[in-house]
Order: sequence, then structure tokens, then C-alpha cells
Amino acid sequence: MTLTFTDRNGWHAYRLDGARVPSVTTIVNGGVPKPALPRWAAKVVAEAVAAQPSTVDAVRDLGPEALVAALTVLPDQIKRAAGVRGTEIHHWAEQVIGGEPVSPPAELAEAVAGYVRWLDDFGFEAELVERIVGNRRFGYAGRLDLVGILRGQRWLLDVKTSRAVYGDTSLQLAAYAMAEFYVDDAGEEAPMPLIDRVGVLHVQPEFTELYDLGSIEDGFAEFRAAQVIYAGNRRRDDLVKAPVQVADARSLF
Repeated sequence: MTLTFTDRNGWHAYRLDGARVPSVTTIVNGGVPKPALPRWAAKVVAEAVAAQPSTVDAVRDLGPEALVAALTVLPDQIKRAAGVRGTEIHHWAEQVIGGEPVSPPAELAEAVAGYVRWLDDFGFEAELVERIVGNRRFGYAGRLDLVGILRGQRWLLDVKTSRAVYGDTSLQLAAYAMAEFYVDDAGEEAPMPLIDRVGVLHVQPEFTELYDLGSIEDGFAEFRAAQVIYAGNRRRDDLVKAPVQVADARSLF
């Protein structure tokens, strides 16, 4: 296999032809501003302090550094927990798609049932589930959730179990749609099928809804722009690592 994926305690890495390549989500997260994220993180910390004053006081007794450290990691802990939940829901639904009898945990049963009901109601015919994909020309890799036929068109879907969904996902899915290949069950590269539409499937205990994420061409153009910004992150960081010294000033002007 020329494209490999490693997952070690939440640390992910893709290697394509032996060289490390960034994931699609890493590129999008590093290249697209997310102004709502700092506000959400601040709200998470504020809510935790308001809801658990005795716990906060107990941690404060350990010193200010311990308190700051405990509060700082809260947003990441919540995101990881949501990611685990989403993975579990998709795991159970994947088995249903494969025709296997399933008995998901009680806390996930309603969301899984709604997901499966949506698949039946819309007549979605799955073709690819949980496949890693790669693109040599543009140097990226990733893992798609679902590809299948809906009303005669091939859709690439991303399954989201967060409380809200965002248009930025269109960049992620466009990059998957424009991948050159996916890795099949035998570990071999197979040509990526032509994708007609991309969408996000919002799975909640109360409902499952599909959002059409628009033009693949527009989404991919924006992804490529994000890739340029992401690639320049290290260059921009290096610009302010060392101030100009007096001895060097003459050579600069």
C-alpha cells in the first residue's frame, strides 16, 4: 500500500509513497479562520466554572498553574468526546449499511436508528464507506465517510454528530471528491469514482438531515487557497523568531 494511515492515541498521520502528507482536515483547520471557535471555547470554560464551583475551588487549592491547566484543556476534551461519539454512531450505522444485525448502546440507539431510517427513506445506496483517499498532485490525504447513489447521482457525504454543521465542510468534501484514488479492501489503490454532489449528513437523536454543500469546483478552489495559507504557517512563524541584530543591519539596507 502506498498510502498508509496511523492512529496512535488520537495522533494521526498519513504517508504517501513513504513521505508524510497533511490530512485534508489539518489543511482546512490551518488555512480557514474560525472566529466562532474562540468564543465557543471561552463559553465552555465559563459554563464549567459556573456549573462546578466546588470542583474549581478544589483544583484552585492545587495552585494557579494547576487551575489554568485544567480549564485550558476543557474545550479539547469536549471536542474529543464528541468525536468519539460520532465515530461510534458511524460505526454502528456502517454495520447496518453492510446488512449486519446491530444492537448499539442505549445512549446511541436513537441516533443510529434515525440515521438508518434516513438511508431507507431516501433510498441511498452505499458504494464506499470509511475509505482513505489520496492526491499525489496536490499532496494531501484523508478519510471519507460515505459515497453512494441518491436519485441517480453519486454523492459523497460527511456524517456529523455535532450540534451544528458548517459550510466549511464543503472544502473538506471537495478535496475528498477530487482525490485521485482510494484504498480498497485489498489495500490497493483504486481510481476515485466521479462524484456528482457533496453533502453533510447531520445526525442527531431527534433527526437526521442532509445539507447540499454546493459546487465541488468552488469548494476545491477554496480548499487550494486554504492549502496555500496552511503551507505558509511555518514561514510566517519563522519571520519573528529572531530580531535583527545591530551587526546585521548594514546588510539589510
